[in-house]
Amino acid sequence: MKDKTKWIITIFILSFVLSAIFSGLSSYLSNFNVVLLTFIMILVIGIGILFDMIGVATLTAKEAPFHAMNSKKRKGAKACIKLLKNSSKVSSVCNDVVGDICGIVSGTLGASLSLFLISLGMNPIFATILVTSFISALTVGGKAYFKTIAMKNCDKIVFSVGFICSIFEK
Repeated sequence: MKDKTKWIITIFILSFVLSAIFSGLSSYLSNFNVVLLTFIMILVIGIGILFDMIGVATLTAKEAPFHAMNSKKRKGAKACIKLLKNSSKVSSVCNDVVGDICGIVSGTLGASLSLFLISLGMNPIFATILVTSFISALTVGGKAYFKTIAMKNCDKIVFSVGFICSIFEK
């Protein structure tokens, strides 16, 4: 029970810190021009899609190939095994924490974009529907597409993430 409570507190703090960082950045960035604002909004959506893909891949991959890689001393294999042993936590962080925060931040950036379009004389209802539909379509479509890729290429994705993680390990 203590581990579960510790995990919930950790996720709460991580979510709070990441939200504060992303929200602060999105508020700051909403003062930029529309092209940069749109680019950053698409980038945030892309980050959400990427982390969703990683979360799905860690839930789908099996440990056996990584134990074989680890026995051959392949860099990153040990980190992959650690990721897979904690796949539910990795998925929770990737899909829920990062994914949800990216969704909220892209909505905030979308609101700024809608306000900009309205300031140019676009109908407020049309501007809001246009931006919201764009964000939804890109997020949902991107996640659906990349979930399929994650399931088919889970070992490659997990290995790439494990390799990157191994670079930052002591």
